[in-house]
Amino acid sequence: MADMQLKKIDCTRAVIICQDIELDDKARSLLVDEITPQAFLAQLLDLQLYTDAVRFLARALPRREATWWACVCTRHVIQQGDSSAMSDVLETAEKWAYDPTEEYRRAAHAAALSTRFDHPACWAAMAAFWSEGSMAPPNVPVVPPADNLTGKAVAGAIMLAAVRDKPDEAMETYRIFIRQGIDIAEGGNGRINAR
Repeated sequence: MADMQLKKIDCTRAVIICQDIELDDKARSLLVDEITPQAFLAQLLDLQLYTDAVRFLARALPRREATWWACVCTRHVIQQGDSSAMSDVLETAEKWAYDPTEEYRRAAHAAALSTRFDHPACWAAMAAFWSEGSMAPPNVPVVPPADNLTGKAVAGAIMLAAVRDKPDEAMETYRIFIRQGIDIAEGGNGRINAR
Protein backbone atom coordinates (compact mmCIF):
# COMPACT_ATOMS: atom_id res chain seq x y z
CA MET A 1 0.00 0.00 0.00
CA ALA A 2 3.04 2.26 -0.08
CA ASP A 3 2.08 3.35 -3.60
CA MET A 4 -1.31 4.75 -2.57
CA GLN A 5 -2.56 7.60 -4.71
CA LEU A 6 -5.09 9.24 -2.42
CA LYS A 7 -6.27 11.74 -5.01
CA LYS A 8 -9.49 12.55 -3.13
CA ILE A 9 -7.44 13.90 -0.21
CA ASP A 10 -6.39 17.42 -1.11
CA CYS A 11 -4.24 18.17 1.94
CA THR A 12 -0.52 17.57 1.56
CA ARG A 13 0.34 17.28 5.26
CA ALA A 14 -1.10 14.69 7.64
CA VAL A 15 -0.49 16.91 10.66
CA ILE A 16 -3.10 19.37 9.37
CA ILE A 17 -5.70 16.62 8.95
CA CYS A 18 -4.99 15.33 12.47
CA GLN A 19 -5.39 18.66 14.29
CA ASP A 20 -8.86 17.85 15.58
CA ILE A 21 -9.01 14.06 15.75
CA GLU A 22 -8.24 11.71 18.60
CA LEU A 23 -5.24 9.48 17.98
CA ASP A 24 -3.41 6.95 20.10
CA ASP A 25 -0.06 8.21 21.47
CA LYS A 26 1.86 5.85 19.19
CA ALA A 27 0.03 7.18 16.12
CA ARG A 28 0.49 10.79 17.27
CA SER A 29 4.26 10.19 17.58
CA LEU A 30 4.40 9.42 13.83
CA LEU A 31 3.13 12.89 12.95
CA VAL A 32 6.24 14.72 11.89
CA ASP A 33 5.55 18.11 10.36
CA GLU A 34 6.00 17.25 6.68
CA ILE A 35 4.63 13.69 6.56
CA THR A 36 2.16 13.20 3.72
CA PRO A 37 -1.26 11.61 4.24
CA GLN A 38 -0.10 8.59 2.19
CA ALA A 39 3.04 8.08 4.27
CA PHE A 40 1.20 8.55 7.56
CA LEU A 41 -1.55 6.12 6.59
CA ALA A 42 1.04 3.58 5.41
CA GLN A 43 2.83 3.80 8.77
CA LEU A 44 -0.42 3.37 10.67
CA LEU A 45 -1.18 0.26 8.63
CA ASP A 46 2.35 -1.13 9.03
CA LEU A 47 1.96 -0.82 12.81
CA GLN A 48 -1.58 -2.25 12.67
CA LEU A 49 -3.01 0.90 14.26
CA TYR A 50 -6.30 0.28 12.52
CA THR A 51 -8.62 2.42 14.64
CA ASP A 52 -6.25 5.35 14.15
CA ALA A 53 -6.16 4.64 10.41
CA VAL A 54 -9.97 4.68 10.35
CA ARG A 55 -10.13 7.97 12.27
CA PHE A 56 -7.51 9.52 10.01
CA LEU A 57 -9.06 8.41 6.73
CA ALA A 58 -12.57 9.35 7.92
CA ARG A 59 -11.34 12.89 8.61
CA ALA A 60 -9.12 13.16 5.51
CA LEU A 61 -11.72 12.17 2.94
CA PRO A 62 -14.17 14.77 1.64
CA ARG A 63 -17.41 14.50 3.61
CA ARG A 64 -19.47 12.91 0.87
CA GLU A 65 -16.83 10.25 0.17
CA ALA A 66 -16.32 9.63 3.89
CA THR A 67 -20.06 9.16 4.37
CA TRP A 68 -20.12 6.77 1.42
CA TRP A 69 -17.30 4.80 3.05
CA ALA A 70 -19.38 4.49 6.24
CA CYS A 71 -22.29 3.28 4.09
CA VAL A 72 -20.16 0.67 2.30
CA CYS A 73 -18.85 -0.72 5.59
CA THR A 74 -22.29 -0.66 7.19
CA ARG A 75 -23.81 -2.43 4.19
CA HIS A 76 -21.37 -5.28 4.98
CA VAL A 77 -23.06 -5.62 8.39
CA ILE A 78 -26.60 -5.23 7.04
CA GLN A 79 -26.01 -8.04 4.56
CA GLN A 80 -25.23 -10.31 7.47
CA GLY A 81 -28.79 -10.18 8.76
CA ASP A 82 -29.58 -6.95 10.58
CA SER A 83 -33.12 -5.68 10.83
CA SER A 84 -34.97 -4.05 7.98
CA ALA A 85 -35.29 -0.91 10.12
CA MET A 86 -31.52 -0.52 10.16
CA SER A 87 -31.43 -1.18 6.43
CA ASP A 88 -33.91 1.68 5.98
CA VAL A 89 -31.72 3.99 8.08
CA LEU A 90 -28.69 3.07 6.01
CA GLU A 91 -30.61 3.70 2.80
CA THR A 92 -31.23 7.30 3.86
CA ALA A 93 -27.49 7.86 4.22
CA GLU A 94 -26.85 6.16 0.88
CA LYS A 95 -29.44 8.38 -0.81
CA TRP A 96 -27.63 11.46 0.46
CA ALA A 97 -24.27 10.08 -0.72
CA TYR A 98 -25.74 9.49 -4.21
CA ASP A 99 -27.54 12.83 -4.32
CA PRO A 100 -26.50 15.26 -1.55
CA THR A 101 -29.67 17.32 -1.32
CA GLU A 102 -31.07 19.05 1.74
CA GLU A 103 -34.11 16.78 1.60
CA TYR A 104 -31.98 13.63 1.84
CA ARG A 105 -29.73 15.17 4.50
CA ARG A 106 -32.75 15.95 6.70
CA ALA A 107 -34.22 12.49 6.01
CA ALA A 108 -30.96 10.89 7.18
CA HIS A 109 -31.17 12.88 10.40
CA ALA A 110 -34.78 11.85 11.02
CA ALA A 111 -33.90 8.22 10.36
CA ALA A 112 -30.96 8.33 12.78
CA LEU A 113 -33.10 9.96 15.49
CA SER A 114 -35.57 7.08 15.23
CA THR A 115 -32.88 4.72 16.60
CA ARG A 116 -30.95 4.15 19.82
CA PHE A 117 -27.64 5.00 18.09
CA ASP A 118 -26.30 1.52 18.74
CA HIS A 119 -25.83 0.50 15.10
CA PRO A 120 -23.39 1.65 12.40
CA ALA A 121 -26.31 2.68 10.16
CA CYS A 122 -27.29 5.40 12.65
CA TRP A 123 -23.81 6.89 12.52
CA ALA A 124 -23.66 6.71 8.72
CA ALA A 125 -26.91 8.68 8.66
CA MET A 126 -25.52 11.21 11.14
CA ALA A 127 -22.41 11.57 8.98
CA ALA A 128 -24.69 12.60 6.11
CA PHE A 129 -26.58 15.05 8.32
CA TRP A 130 -23.42 16.64 9.74
CA SER A 131 -21.80 16.93 6.32
CA GLU A 132 -23.17 20.36 5.46
CA GLY A 133 -26.05 22.73 6.06
CA SER A 134 -27.44 23.50 9.48
CA MET A 135 -27.94 21.34 12.53
CA ALA A 136 -30.86 23.55 13.57
CA PRO A 137 -34.40 22.92 12.37
CA PRO A 138 -35.37 24.52 9.07
CA ASN A 139 -36.50 28.15 9.11
CA VAL A 140 -34.36 29.19 12.10
CA PRO A 141 -30.86 30.68 12.15
CA VAL A 142 -28.20 28.38 10.70
CA VAL A 143 -26.08 26.36 13.11
CA PRO A 144 -23.32 24.78 11.04
CA PRO A 145 -21.83 21.49 12.23
CA ALA A 146 -18.23 21.47 13.43
CA ASP A 147 -15.79 20.53 10.67
CA ASN A 148 -14.84 17.24 12.30
CA LEU A 149 -18.33 15.88 13.10
CA THR A 150 -18.73 13.97 9.85
CA GLY A 151 -15.36 12.28 10.36
CA LYS A 152 -16.29 11.32 13.92
CA ALA A 153 -19.60 9.82 12.79
CA VAL A 154 -17.91 7.95 9.94
CA ALA A 155 -15.22 6.56 12.25
CA GLY A 156 -17.91 5.54 14.75
CA ALA A 157 -19.92 3.75 12.07
CA ILE A 158 -16.90 1.88 10.75
CA MET A 159 -15.59 0.88 14.17
CA LEU A 160 -19.03 -0.38 15.22
CA ALA A 161 -19.35 -2.30 11.95
CA ALA A 162 -15.91 -3.87 12.41
CA VAL A 163 -16.79 -5.41 15.77
CA ARG A 164 -20.54 -5.87 15.41
CA ASP A 165 -20.98 -9.51 14.43
CA LYS A 166 -17.60 -11.15 14.83
CA PRO A 167 -15.46 -9.18 17.29
CA ASP A 168 -12.82 -11.89 17.22
CA GLU A 169 -12.31 -11.13 13.51
CA ALA A 170 -12.17 -7.36 13.95
CA MET A 171 -8.55 -6.99 12.81
CA GLU A 172 -9.31 -8.62 9.47
CA THR A 173 -12.52 -6.64 9.12
CA TYR A 174 -10.60 -3.40 9.76
CA ARG A 175 -8.13 -4.35 7.02
CA ILE A 176 -11.01 -4.91 4.59
CA PHE A 177 -12.74 -1.68 5.52
CA ILE A 178 -9.52 0.34 5.27
CA ARG A 179 -8.83 -1.09 1.82
CA GLN A 180 -12.33 0.01 0.84
CA GLY A 181 -11.63 3.49 2.23
CA ILE A 182 -8.35 3.68 0.33
CA ASP A 183 -10.17 2.66 -2.84
CA ILE A 184 -12.60 5.54 -2.30
CA ALA A 185 -9.70 7.92 -1.61
CA GLU A 186 -8.14 6.80 -4.89
CA GLY A 187 -11.36 7.60 -6.77
CA GLY A 188 -13.07 4.19 -6.64
CA ASN A 189 -16.44 3.31 -5.18
CA GLY A 190 -15.17 1.22 -2.26
CA ARG A 191 -16.92 -1.91 -3.43
CA ILE A 192 -13.81 -3.99 -3.83
CA ASN A 193 -13.25 -7.65 -3.19
CA ALA A 194 -11.00 -7.14 -0.21
CA ARG A 195 -10.51 -10.75 0.84
